[in-house]
Amino acid sequence: MSRPRRWTPKKESGGTQEYELSSWKYFSELINQELLDFTTYVYRGHSDSSWLLLPTLDRIISSPKSTRRRSHLENFQLAVRGRRGPNPPRIESENDWWALGQHNGLVTPLLDWTESPFVALYFAMRDAESMSNGSCCVWALSQASVREFSKKIDKDEKSVKIDGRKPIVELVRPMSDENSRLVNQRGLFTRAPNNMDLMKWINKYSKKEHKMSLMKITVPSKDSENCLKYLNRMNINHSTLFPDLYGASIFCNSKLRVENY
Repeated sequence: MSRPRRWTPKKESGGTQEYELSSWKYFSELINQELLDFTTYVYRGHSDSSWLLLPTLDRIISSPKSTRRRSHLENFQLAVRGRRGPNPPRIESENDWWALGQHNGLVTPLLDWTESPFVALYFAMRDAESMSNGSCCVWALSQASVREFSKKIDKDEKSVKIDGRKPIVELVRPMSDENSRLVNQRGLFTRAPNNMDLMKWINKYSKKEHKMSLMKITVPSKDSENCLKYLNRMNINHSTLFPDLYGASIFCNSKLRVENY
C-alpha cells in the first residue's frame, strides 16, 4: 500500500509555483528539497491561504494616487516626537519611517518578510485554526528576481511614475537599532507599487524572464498546536521573536493554551 503524497505541485502562473502539503510535518522536507540552496529567498506566513500579498494600507486606501498616504506618514512623524527615547537616531528615508511604524502597529505600505522559512511557518500557523479557510500558507520570494525586475523598470524611460514612484518593488532593510523585533525575526520588508498585489507584479515581469520568482506553500490548518510545539522546540516562539514584555506575555499565554507547549 503506497503512502499518501507529502505534497503536490499545483498550478504554475507566470513566475509563481504553488505546492500543497498534506501536513505541516512535511514542510521541513519541502524546504530541504526545493529551497535549501537558494539563499536569496525570503518568506512570509499567512494564517489564511486566500489572503493576497497586499499591505494593510492598500486595503484602506484604494486609489494609488491618493495623497492620504503622505498625510498618514506625516501624522505618524508628528505623533512620535519625544517618544523614541533620549537622543534617537536620525531617520533619513521615507521607507525607514514606514518600517519604524510597521512594528509599532502603524498601518503601512510594507509587507513583513523573514529569512527563515520556519519563522514564517510560525506566523502562518499561530492563528490558522481560527480561520475559516482550512489552510494557511508560506510564501517564498526571490530577492534576486525583485532586484532584477525593478532595475529594468527603473531604467525604462517609458515606465510611468505613480505617486512619485516608478512601479518597482523595493527591498527595505532598516539599519536603525530601534527595532529589536526585526533583528530577532531576521526580518525585512517589501514595498510594492501602490495597490498592486505582489503576486501580480511578479507574474507580470516573470513572464518575460521565465523565472520562478515566487512560491506559495499551502499547509492544512489542522493540528496547528503540534506544529507550534514543534517550532517552540526549535526556539521559535513569541518570546524569541518579540524580545519585550509583549512577547513574554504572548509566550505565557501559549503555554496556558497549548498543552505541553
